[in-house]
Amino acid sequence: MAHEHKLEIFRGLLKFKSNVSKIWGVLIFLTIVTTVEVALGIIKPESLTGTYVLGMKLINWIFIILTLVKAYYIAWDFMHLRDEKSALRRAIVWTPIFLVLYLVFILLVEADYIYEVFKNGFVKWNF
Repeated sequence: MAHEHKLEIFRGLLKFKSNVSKIWGVLIFLTIVTTVEVALGIIKPESLTGTYVLGMKLINWIFIILTLVKAYYIAWDFMHLRDEKSALRRAIVWTPIFLVLYLVFILLVEADYIYEVFKNGFVKWNF
């Protein structure tokens, strides 16, 4: 099974691409994206940590986006989504993306509220 060949049409040319070369391509892509994430986490450039976008540091947005790219690519290759109909692909891909964006929104709103409470001090109620 690992040495089967799959026929691909690439720019009008017929080309055979083995599963082994596809696996190496996936490994290289995921390694590059992970290396970028780790390098950004170690270096933490001031331009990314000092810039805020929608209430969160730019570097955090980059981490979220790169993680979603990796998750999408893993699903695309290892769950064989490229061979499915487009409606199924959309249902599988867009649902988690929507849920992750909703989770990020909730976390940002709640974190901003907690930050404001700690920044301004606790409010005492006089009854």
